[in-house]
Amino acid sequence: MAHEPNPPLVWDLFCRVIDNFGDIGVCWRLAADLAGRGDTVRLWVDDASALRWMAPQGAQGVQVGAFDAAGEPGAVVVEAFGCDPPAAFVARMAARADRPPVWVNLEYLSAEAWVERAHGLPSPQANGLHKWFFFPGFTAATGGLLREPGLLQARERFERPDGPRRAVVFSYDTPALASLAEAFDGDLWLCPGPAQVLAPSARVRHLPTTDQPGFDRWLWSADVNIVRGEDSLVRALWAGTPFIWHIYPQHDGVHRVKLDALLDRLAADDDVRALWHAWNGFGPWPTRWPDEQRWRAATEALRTRLADQVDLVTQLRRFVAGKLTAAR
Repeated sequence: MAHEPNPPLVWDLFCRVIDNFGDIGVCWRLAADLAGRGDTVRLWVDDASALRWMAPQGAQGVQVGAFDAAGEPGAVVVEAFGCDPPAAFVARMAARADRPPVWVNLEYLSAEAWVERAHGLPSPQANGLHKWFFFPGFTAATGGLLREPGLLQARERFERPDGPRRAVVFSYDTPALASLAEAFDGDLWLCPGPAQVLAPSARVRHLPTTDQPGFDRWLWSADVNIVRGEDSLVRALWAGTPFIWHIYPQHDGVHRVKLDALLDRLAADDDVRALWHAWNGFGPWPTRWPDEQRWRAATEALRTRLADQVDLVTQLRRFVAGKLTAAR
């Protein structure tokens, strides 16, 4: 799909790293994709340490600075996941009453139906500014998913290395890992983190940290992927391989609703649902492994539907261009 050319803009993108790599992972992919289309991005982050291995080469057009060091605002301000830009920076935004920046709150990804109603809504602020909610999602009525130009073509060209069946595991801490080791008839490739509690053996490989393209290739090489959070979920979808989503747990249990909403989008059969529920602590480990041919067909069908939709960065640039035009 062709991407509409828009005049180059300066974006200020704010990110707080809460307790995992998903926040900075999403923000770096967004920043690099915007810059790859000709814009300039200033990524303001409170902990940039993960970028040393996630994006060691940086990206042309992306500048990284400390969260509280942002100076004069550019044309667009994006706060990731409601992280609230510094008060002094917001005051400078409001001081530009003649042409304030377009202020966007890039929200969390969800497959729930309500996202369509909330996407694109304004939130008037006390200082006279407007903040706009931009929701990623799985339908044409949402902001879509991050998908840089050429990603799916690169996936199609990828040739998996020879070797036994493998599952790539990037998960939170879970007792289900031991059950997976018994149930899966192949090797386990464990990404850095809680999954590496399993001792290395003939069937268990502890992977090192890698940059984002390297992580994508791990997912492409697998027969089954276990992913967590948001960034790796989207990459598992583009991989088109059977996967389990380890959703970020919330104390009130609302994450089960989000999990089931994605299972519905996947049109998952009962065996896949049982496996996802067991991995996330919502049920016992199932007595049988899903039919991987059916599982793969459902995953590929969802990927095809999502690939027919406009990607997030294209939609975000169009959204911002419309707000800038309206403000003139």
